[in-house]
Amino acid sequence: MQRTWWWFKRLAPWCLAALVLALVARQARAVDWPAVWQALQSLSPARLAAAAALALASYGLFASFDLLGRRLTGHRLSAARTLGIAAISYAFNLNFGAWVGSVGLRLRLYSRWGLAVPTVLQVMAYSLATNWLGYLWVGGAVLWWAPPRLPATWQLPDTALQAAGGVMLAAALAYLALCRCARRRRLTWRTRTLVLPSGRVAVLQAVMGGANWLLIGAIAWGLLGGRIDYASVLGTMLLAAVAGVVTHVPANLGVLEAVVVATLGSRLPAHELLAAMLAYRAAYYLLPLVFALPAYALSEAAARGRPGPSKRPAAGAPPQVV
Repeated sequence: MQRTWWWFKRLAPWCLAALVLALVARQARAVDWPAVWQALQSLSPARLAAAAALALASYGLFASFDLLGRRLTGHRLSAARTLGIAAISYAFNLNFGAWVGSVGLRLRLYSRWGLAVPTVLQVMAYSLATNWLGYLWVGGAVLWWAPPRLPATWQLPDTALQAAGGVMLAAALAYLALCRCARRRRLTWRTRTLVLPSGRVAVLQAVMGGANWLLIGAIAWGLLGGRIDYASVLGTMLLAAVAGVVTHVPANLGVLEAVVVATLGSRLPAHELLAAMLAYRAAYYLLPLVFALPAYALSEAAARGRPGPSKRPAAGAPPQVV
């Protein structure tokens, strides 16, 4: 049994990735690209401007996750510097993959400004916990109260989706309860230590993480002109996010569009859905990258002009419970 589970854990993600990529390839061949371009041109400037504004708001909120990490670890980088590093890293993460943006670039930028690697890893852990805690309760609520209409070929009844939603909500509540009630506040894995936040901070993580996913859903919903109910659009975007994580495709390229067309294709023409997703990609992926690239160059230049590590105090500090 243990060996079977070992093989399942290693093969299941690859099978799911192959399924999603096959769906991407099949739909790409069937797309009427001239119609997509025409639908994209028909999007109003006001709708595009609203999408861009919501995207920048989402980036600002996501970057503020690192402020929680700053408070919990006690490091002494300024709030503005912390927000800047987090926003740059998020833009690179979405466009070039997690190992480049979320891990590699974050480590480089924080280290250049004096943070010790263990402190950077703790900040990243708190940020990830905030993001996925928000995903759990938002996704769980959508699946429990408004299960998305999946293609008939997927053969997943509403009861199965509601059960999955219940599990997700239970996991989110379990994290909140652990942070509120645990007597042992320090979690140790090998040589790494992470301090559990207080119940109050855990609730703040849930609110911030959930609000970010709600903003993401609002961007897509607005670009579709509100012609599909918000819960269905939000559920589709949540599903696409997980598909992108599983397939490891940089920028979720093609995966996002395939999932959206597969789940919402019965409610709007495929070319209109694809046009909206291309606009979403421009607003949420490319626009922030336009700002992140020069910001990264300026950050590197500013870091090079600082005194060497031997001439400045370390910016990290022992973790604390808040």
